[in-house]
Amino acid sequence: MLDTSNSMDGLIEQAKSRLWNIVNTLTTLKYEGKTPDIEIALYEYGNDGLSSASNYIRQVTPLTNDLDLISEKLFDLRTNGGAEYCGAVIQDASQKLTWKDGLKNMKLIYIAGNEPFTQGAINYKEAIADALIKGIYINTIYCGGAEEGIRGLWKDGADVGQGKYFNIDSNAKVRYIVTPFDDQISQCNVRLNKTYIGYGSKGVEKKMAQEVQDANAQSISGANYAERAVSKSKAVYKNDSWDLVDKAKNDSKALDNLKKEELPSELKNKSKEEIKTIVAQKTKERETIQKEMEELSKKRQAFIDAESKKLRRKTIWVMPLQPPFIALPKQKVML
Repeated sequence: MLDTSNSMDGLIEQAKSRLWNIVNTLTTLKYEGKTPDIEIALYEYGNDGLSSASNYIRQVTPLTNDLDLISEKLFDLRTNGGAEYCGAVIQDASQKLTWKDGLKNMKLIYIAGNEPFTQGAINYKEAIADALIKGIYINTIYCGGAEEGIRGLWKDGADVGQGKYFNIDSNAKVRYIVTPFDDQISQCNVRLNKTYIGYGSKGVEKKMAQEVQDANAQSISGANYAERAVSKSKAVYKNDSWDLVDKAKNDSKALDNLKKEELPSELKNKSKEEIKTIVAQKTKERETIQKEMEELSKKRQAFIDAESKKLRRKTIWVMPLQPPFIALPKQKVML
């Protein structure tokens, strides 16, 4: 949940610059030895451009594993206004998002902003209590001094929500460690994109969107582009709704059941067997590239870790959302 009032331009920029780092960090988590599925929802609040009837909040995306969609909507956010109602946005998310039940699902809210936590007609303690009944824990990120956030009851919000309280300088520019492996990973990404075969009504549009989000990541920095490329090499980056390679991987009968009108133009005149052969070739090619990217990613992270040790006595601002997202607030993260 991101405060998109006028004072929060820095927060939005930091979120853009660390989305893919967050995704890559989440993929290191394990549950019963397996990497969990990851779904992310995005909310904005405190924007005067939104309806007062909605308490100036908007669900930008529902919970989704479409990471390109999250990136697209994040880059579309603009600040304006406003009135920041923390209780209202927490209540909306806990009630309207489709949260999965069961103890095997971790459900977390992260709310970032810089105005008193008490604004609005909906009491934040009541909203948080209702969220906790559903097993949703609340983490708060105050954009300003720690003591100021405590006075504004951001820490109390986290305490009531059985989560963690953090404070950040939202106007601090994210700094990167450039590595010798960034360019190689980026080159792999270009090859990786060529393995995608769009199908159905979304195929062309989503393939174009993939390239647009590549460009958005690159507009931040080369290092950020490399982070996104690494994310695309992982199982968490799923596109079976529009990519034939992912679709066939998850459904062995997908190609047999595919209608001719769903095929991309380059496959419309191909036989079923020819299509299967092409998809198999692209699958093998993608797996080879992903394995190469995995090895480069390990070397890249080792380089970052080594450089970080050299800089431990210096102050380095890292993505403010990273520690709470990985639920390791006591760990010092240096990038």
